[in-house]
Amino acid sequence: MIRPALALRVGLWLVLAACFVPPPASATIQYSISLEHPEGHVFAVEMRIPGVSGGVTVQLPAWNALYMVRDFSSHLRQVSALAGGKPAPVEKLDKQTWRISGSGTITIRYETFWDEPGPFATQLNSEHAFVNPAMILLYVPERRGEDVRLELRQLPSGWRATSALLPTTSAGKDAPAAAMSAANYDALADAPIEAGQFEEFVLPGVSPTVRVVIHSENWDRAQLTESLRRICSYEMELMRDRPFAEYTFLLHIGRTAGGAGGGMEHANSTAISVSEMEYVNGVSAHEFFHLWNVKRIRPASLEPVDYTREQYSRALWFAEGVTSTYGAYTQVRSGLWSKEQFYADLAGQIGELERRPANIWQSAEESSLDAWLEKYPLYNEGDKSVSYYTKGQVLGVLLDILIRDRTGNAASLDDVLRRMNEEFARKRRTYQDSGDVRRMAESVAGGSFEEFFRRYVSAAEPLPYREILALAGLELREEESLRASIGFQLLRESAAGYRVNGPLAEAALAAGLRPGDMILEWDGGQVPRRLEHWLRSRKTGEKLRLRLRREDAELSIEVPLGEEREMTCQVKEAHGAGEKAKQIREGLLHGRTQPGVAGAATPR
Repeated sequence: MIRPALALRVGLWLVLAACFVPPPASATIQYSISLEHPEGHVFAVEMRIPGVSGGVTVQLPAWNALYMVRDFSSHLRQVSALAGGKPAPVEKLDKQTWRISGSGTITIRYETFWDEPGPFATQLNSEHAFVNPAMILLYVPERRGEDVRLELRQLPSGWRATSALLPTTSAGKDAPAAAMSAANYDALADAPIEAGQFEEFVLPGVSPTVRVVIHSENWDRAQLTESLRRICSYEMELMRDRPFAEYTFLLHIGRTAGGAGGGMEHANSTAISVSEMEYVNGVSAHEFFHLWNVKRIRPASLEPVDYTREQYSRALWFAEGVTSTYGAYTQVRSGLWSKEQFYADLAGQIGELERRPANIWQSAEESSLDAWLEKYPLYNEGDKSVSYYTKGQVLGVLLDILIRDRTGNAASLDDVLRRMNEEFARKRRTYQDSGDVRRMAESVAGGSFEEFFRRYVSAAEPLPYREILALAGLELREEESLRASIGFQLLRESAAGYRVNGPLAEAALAAGLRPGDMILEWDGGQVPRRLEHWLRSRKTGEKLRLRLRREDAELSIEVPLGEEREMTCQVKEAHGAGEKAKQIREGLLHGRTQPGVAGAATPR
C-alpha cells in the first residue's frame, strides 16, 4: 500500500494471501447492492444466508485497507431481517455485531452511507461508485470460508462496472449490472469495484493480461501505457514469476481523485488515486510489487485475518518499507528515473529519518507494531514516531549493499525476495516476521546478519549510512535548506476530522484562520495523512485553500505557505571509489549481480 503523502506514502494492505479461485456456479451466501440513488450516497444492501438453524450472527469489519480501526458500522443504518419471508427479530450485540433469530434462508437488509474518495475508502456519488467490499458487506464469522456471490443492481444510465473478479459489464435498470463470485468472503473483500463512465484498455506486450481502468480527466494515454508497461514487465522479470491470470489497475487521477492520494494493493488489482500524472509511476511501482511482497509473501503475524480488532506485526518495515525499496529500484532500472533521481529519493528518505527525533529510540519493528496509532496526529509528530515505510526503504538499500559486498556482487536483495517467493509464497506458507527475513538474507549471503538485525531492525541504533554507502561508491552529504510551512498545527478529533490548533503564524492569522476552526476541505480534498510529504511538494508563498466550519457558519479562506529551515541530505557518487564498489553501485542501479551479468532484464 502506499498511503497519502501528497498522501504518497502509501501502507496497509487488505489482508488476503490466496489468489482468487473460481468458485462453483451457485454460491452459498449472496449479496445484492443497489446503486439506484447515487446522489444520496447510500448503498442499499441485501444479504441472503441459506442453511440457518435457530439464528445467525453477522458482523461488519472494524478495519480494512489501512491499519486503523475505523468502525465501518458507523456508516450503517436500518438493519432488518426476514426468515422464511417473514420479519425476524434483530438484536444488536455490539458496535459491529448483530444476531438474527430464525431458520432456513435469512435475508438481511440495510443501508450504508459512503462518500469518501480514495483507495482506502468507499464512495457513491453522481459521477461514480468505488467500493471496498469489506466496508459495506456483513459476514458470518464462522462461515467466512464459504463461497459468495455479489450482484450490483440498478446502475444509473450509461454506467458500467468492473473489478478483478469480473470483466466490465453493463445492463438495464432492473437487471444485474454485474455479477461476481469469489471463493470466500476474504477474496471478495480483496477485489474493489469501480462503477461509472470510465475508460479501459489492456497494456500491449504484457503477459498475462494487465487491464487499466481509469476514471480521470486530462491524462496522457501514451505516457501512462508506456510507464505501466515498463513497471509491470520489469517487476515480473525481476521476480521470475507471473502469479496472476489477469491484473487490473483502477486509477483516479486529478479531479476525480477527490483530493485523496495513495494506492492500495489487492491480490490481483490495485486502486490508485493521485492528484497529478507525475505521481502515477511511483505509486504503481510500489503497488504492483505488492503482488509478491505482502499479498503472497506474507508474515504469519497477519494471518488469519481478524476484522474485529487490531492485528499487530513487527514485519511492516519489510512488507511495506522494502516494497518502497523496490518501487525506487523499478523506476531507475526500467529507465523511468535517472540515477540522479534515484539518489535524490534515497537521500530524501534518509533526511526524513534524521529530521525525526524519534529515530533515535523507535526501531523499525516498533514502528511496525505502532502502525495502529497513525490515526492520531500527536503520534505522527517527529518526536513521537518514524515511518516503517521510510525506515524500511532505507534498511532495504543498506541490506542490499551488504549482501552484494559480502558476495563480491554475486548475490543481492533481489535473490532474497526471489527465495522468499519460492519458500513461502509458492508453498502457501507464511514467514515468521523479521526472523525469517534475516534467515533468507543469511542463506543468500552465506554469513550472519545477526548484528545488523539486532542493532538496526529490532533496536534503534544509528544507521551506518556513510559506512555502508561507501561500499557502493556513494557518499552522504548534509546541508541546510528551506521548505514550505503551513503556519499552524492540526488537532484530530476522532472521526470528526481535524481542527486548527495554535500557535498560528502571522500569515495564517492575517488570512482569517483561527484556533478551533474545523477543516472541511484541504485544497479541494482531504487533509494529507503525511503532511511532511505534502509540504515538500509545495513552495513558500503558494496558497492553501481551506473550507472551514466556525461555530454554525462555513467559510473559505486561502492561507499563504510560510517557510522553515531544515537539514537536507544528498547522496552522491564518490570520487575515487574502487572497482568493487563501482560494480556494487551499478548492481543497485541496473539490477545486476556478478560483474557485467544482468540479474533481470531492463525493458525498453
